[in-house]
Amino acid sequence: MSDQPVNVPGAPARVFADRHVGPSPGAIEEMLKTVGYGSTAEIMAAAVPESILTAPGRNAPLDLPEAIGEAETLAELRDLAARNKVVTPLIGQGYHGTFTPPVILRNIMENPAWYTAYTPYQPEISQGRLEALINFQTMVSDLTGLPVCGASLLDEATAAAEAMTLARRASKSRADVFVVDSDVFPQTLQVLRTRAEPLGIEVVVADLSQGLPDGDAFGVLVQYPASSGVVRDPSALIAAARERGALAVVAADILALTLLRSPGDLGADIAVGSTQRFGVPLGFGGPHAGYMSVTEKLRRQIPGRLVGVSVDAAGRPAYRLALQTREQHIRREKATSNICTAQVLLAVMAGMYAVHHGPHGLRAIAEQVHAHAMDMADALTARGFEIVHASFFDTLRVRVPSADRVLENALAAGYNLLRVDAHTVGVSLDETTTPADVAAVLNAFGESGRAPEEGAPVVDEDRRRFPAELARGVDYLDHPVFNTHRSETSLLRYMRRLSDRDLALDRTMIPLGSCTMKLNATTEMEAVTWSEFAGLHPLAPLDQAAGSVEIVRDLEAWLAEITGYDAVSLQPNAGSQGEFAGLLAIRGYHRSRGEDHRDVCLIPGSAHGTNAASAVMAGMRVAVVACDEGGNIDLDDLRAKIARHADALSAIMVTYPSTHGVYEDTITEVCRLVHEAGGQVYVDGANFNALLGWAKPGEFGADVSHLNLHKTFCIPHGGGGPGVGPVAVRSHLAGFLPNHPGQPEAGPHTGVGPVSAAPFGSAGILPISWAYVRMMGERGLRTATEVAVLSANYVAKRLEPYYPVLYTGANGLVAHECIIDIRPLQKASGVSNEDVAKRLMDYGFHAPTMSFPVAGTLMVEPTESEDLAELERFIEAMIAIRAEIDKVAAGEWDALDNPLKNAPHTAEEVTADEWGHGYSRADAAYPVPSLRRDKYWPPVGRIDQAYGDRNLVCSCPPPEAFEL
Repeated sequence: MSDQPVNVPGAPARVFADRHVGPSPGAIEEMLKTVGYGSTAEIMAAAVPESILTAPGRNAPLDLPEAIGEAETLAELRDLAARNKVVTPLIGQGYHGTFTPPVILRNIMENPAWYTAYTPYQPEISQGRLEALINFQTMVSDLTGLPVCGASLLDEATAAAEAMTLARRASKSRADVFVVDSDVFPQTLQVLRTRAEPLGIEVVVADLSQGLPDGDAFGVLVQYPASSGVVRDPSALIAAARERGALAVVAADILALTLLRSPGDLGADIAVGSTQRFGVPLGFGGPHAGYMSVTEKLRRQIPGRLVGVSVDAAGRPAYRLALQTREQHIRREKATSNICTAQVLLAVMAGMYAVHHGPHGLRAIAEQVHAHAMDMADALTARGFEIVHASFFDTLRVRVPSADRVLENALAAGYNLLRVDAHTVGVSLDETTTPADVAAVLNAFGESGRAPEEGAPVVDEDRRRFPAELARGVDYLDHPVFNTHRSETSLLRYMRRLSDRDLALDRTMIPLGSCTMKLNATTEMEAVTWSEFAGLHPLAPLDQAAGSVEIVRDLEAWLAEITGYDAVSLQPNAGSQGEFAGLLAIRGYHRSRGEDHRDVCLIPGSAHGTNAASAVMAGMRVAVVACDEGGNIDLDDLRAKIARHADALSAIMVTYPSTHGVYEDTITEVCRLVHEAGGQVYVDGANFNALLGWAKPGEFGADVSHLNLHKTFCIPHGGGGPGVGPVAVRSHLAGFLPNHPGQPEAGPHTGVGPVSAAPFGSAGILPISWAYVRMMGERGLRTATEVAVLSANYVAKRLEPYYPVLYTGANGLVAHECIIDIRPLQKASGVSNEDVAKRLMDYGFHAPTMSFPVAGTLMVEPTESEDLAELERFIEAMIAIRAEIDKVAAGEWDALDNPLKNAPHTAEEVTADEWGHGYSRADAAYPVPSLRRDKYWPPVGRIDQAYGDRNLVCSCPPPEAFEL
């Protein structure tokens, strides 16, 4: 491919690269002939500026392990897994043991129909996961008692940080103070501080059991139950906060809410938390689905994604993303959040857990957990130990003569407890706890050597150990979806029906520019659910996680080598978090040099919208740099902006290759100009899959980048999450990477604080990228880049006679994606890029990226994983659609009544007795012959987006809404 095929006879280690790369050697030769080059190395040399190539010879090897085969990779992962010691985790702190129902594990978490799906921006072909997400929203809304819930956030700590900034926006108070109870999870407090400092927010920590501290505040956060396990009634505190004009945020345990009064019932404005204990594995910290729910008055300010109900062209209910979704791409530096991903796959799992158990099943689990906690408390009290808090749900704090001795005894018996201080131990029980576990942990405490204290707690008649006024009835999850699927057969078929309504990567190419929807190989995915990786608590001692830590360290080293940087942090659990962490590193560097005044971030007009939002979150002011007619950074405008902001220049954020899909040949000059002015260069690594093996940002002038492991390194999108967004920096920024209060090894002691709840972020899915690099090796990774670029240029060349390709670089070549301009066709026919996108659904395709970065266009990224037959199937569809557009332009089809304007067409519509259109049913449903053999039917017609925003419904509609 570069100079020879990856698959060399007698070298089985390279077979995987051939399976990952879709086109065969013969197909690659055919594609090269079409674009006019003799080899993939030749096309790369023609497209990539010579100034950024890794070495003059263009083939400088990466210092990576030699590739091995799939069986060998799984064997190595087994060895790494064996180095982990899975100790029953009773640490708590927001992370709990849970049983993932096998039917959910196999049919969602391990099912490519769910994990290879893209974010549901095209709702007509995303109805299954949208319904699953609205189940999640309904579940959280019911349990928290607040009417509006989003479709998940990244984790509990970042959800709390989002609640803090939401409270600041929405509060009538002009204060810059956010009050946080001292009894919150430590990681939540530290993430709040990381987020607050650049924004000028003062986080005041206070013992809120003693009431609110004096002074004004815009918001108050309380943990319910608290980090120590105590259950207090926060209603008086909430009322006092609201009297002062502050918004009340409650960080609530989702399982405890099946027994305790809801935050909404107690008067809260915002509730946040994690749904991890609803069937989502611990995974050494993630990924897990955080949640946020709010009052009705805050519904238009809730960050992240919100699934709503609208209607389709036939007036039937249909799901879609609502309100502020993707607002960061529109509002940029005025966006309320930089969040552009969620934890969809994990939210779907948590929602299905509630569907599986139903309200009474969830309550029974909570009652069992609470009963075990009471049994342990009573037994410890009988042995003379002091239980610090008489009111609790699942967590006890116990006074002991020596915490270290108890922890040692517990560890010897196979349990991890929490060391609070030298004489206090924490124990958090969970769904997996058995009476035998209770007995074994009690033995670890031994006898205290003193008599039970006076006034020791006595078991209540109703077996509750929290205030009676906080007891809750079963006033939640009364929708039929949570009360129907009690048998596995029923639930299995329900999940299958939902997945059949979607188009995911297991069915078809998803040619989304900028999003890199490529193969997520089964071998890469296999280790994720192994108990040795999935069962680790994120705060477990590192000597119990030697295998997982080695995966982290390997990836850090490999990513540093691949990018040319000196240090890497894997903590950011999304690309947006990686951006934020990178900008915080730049900010920390300037401040360490006494240059606090450097706060201007230059951002090209073509950049990802998250860039501007992240810069504002990092305390920077945004100045936009213009692009020229070719879509490149306008160097004259850059020089002018640098001159205008010279003394205040902090950084420039550049996406490379550009968001327009071009290798700009001025990138080294851009870096030089910014550096000469005292600024730092941030290269957004969203498009790094077009550089890997050929150029290193850390060597051609950049100081920091984030990468998307869910793009270049094969972690699946999962319907819109999980993701991992590592940040890589040069040595002078290494001391400002994220760190973590619960794990000193997670980052430098001089770091900026945590940006995610868990020390190593979403560590549970890192085996995916580890396996990808291990199986591809240096040659395979380089080949993947070459074929991705070749495929994009092949598609551009084949479609050029039918659609203008908007931007090209050197020698008329694009990078890994191309932008197809629909605007001239719309002017001639009235057919828009949205019409083309919806019509592609009738052909069985997910649409390319629509109207980003240029309105009225489609951005196509074929990736290296699609074979030539699939590329041709897409090209055939686009050519056929062009012919349909020509029919509209020529007047053969009515300008409003044509297959493009009415797309997509449902089976119900095509088979109806009445057919009132001026084109045939066959034109609607079978525009190319291959569809008669293999047809995907969109479950709904085109959805009315505006109707859904005007009539917002974001919880499960009643079954009557779907009646004929």
